[in-house]
Order: sequence, then structure tokens, then C-alpha cells
Amino acid sequence: MPTPDFVLSLRSRIGTDPLWLTGVTAVVTRGSGDDQELLVVRRADNGAFTPVTGIVDPGEEPAVAAEREVLEEADVVAVAERLAWVQVLPEMTYPNGDRAQYLDLVFVCRYVSGTPNPADGENTEAFWARLDDLPDMPANMRARVAAALSDEREARFQR
Repeated sequence: MPTPDFVLSLRSRIGTDPLWLTGVTAVVTRGSGDDQELLVVRRADNGAFTPVTGIVDPGEEPAVAAEREVLEEADVVAVAERLAWVQVLPEMTYPNGDRAQYLDLVFVCRYVSGTPNPADGENTEAFWARLDDLPDMPANMRARVAAALSDEREARFQR
């Protein structure tokens, strides 16, 4: 489901005016040491390689949203274990003119089961990539992965 129903409902009332939304980034890993891998998807809208991302539904717990997005987008079961980073992303304008700005919550997630595949049409690929052989990602996505993989126990906050 590319655009959640609640966003479509809001858009019918406010048009393309900016929406303030909460997003999640799920950095899912499996294995350890030199064998550690990251779950990577390739977005259908722009072709970028990223961790799984998505929008928190109204009333939904953010960690649950991260787990749901991983299952919906990559057909993988994962458990959110730690909040790694809280940041406000720059306002963006979609090709149709809709504007949005996101409070992004980056979660460290542990793989449980499943074989990655682009399950819901939002991505064209879903796969495991070794940490030392990740595909090119946008700089902010690399920063999200780095925050999640750091040894920091507390979440990062932008200032």
C-alpha cells in the first residue's frame, strides 16, 4: 500500500499543503561479525537502495510500525529492539505536488524469519547484503544505518 488511507483522507481535505507525519526506518540485521548482513530494499518510486521505511499509522506504536513495514515490504519478520536515532527530515515534495515533512524514528531490528522479497509493490527488490558490500545508498540512509549499527545504547537526537 504506497499511500496509507489516512493520508489520502487528509489529502482530500487539505490538497497538497504540507503534512507532518511520523516515519520509521527499520535497520534489520542478521548474523554477526564478518557475516552480519543488512536487509536492503530497492524503492520502486526512485530506484534507491535503502533499509525498510514507512509511515506510522494513527494510534500505532512506532516500534510496531517498524516491524509491520518490514513484513509488508520485504516479507521478513523482525523485532524492533532499540531506538537509534530521532531526526526531522527536510520537507519534501512528491511528483504529484503533495508536500510532507517527517519525524523519522530509526529502529535497530533483529531478524526472526522469512526470505526477503518485494512483497507489497513499494519495492522492486529485497535482499540481504553484507555490511562490507552494501549497495550505494543516499547519504541520509547511510547515516541511519550507521546510527543503528553503532555501539551507542542511547538514541541520537538532532540539535
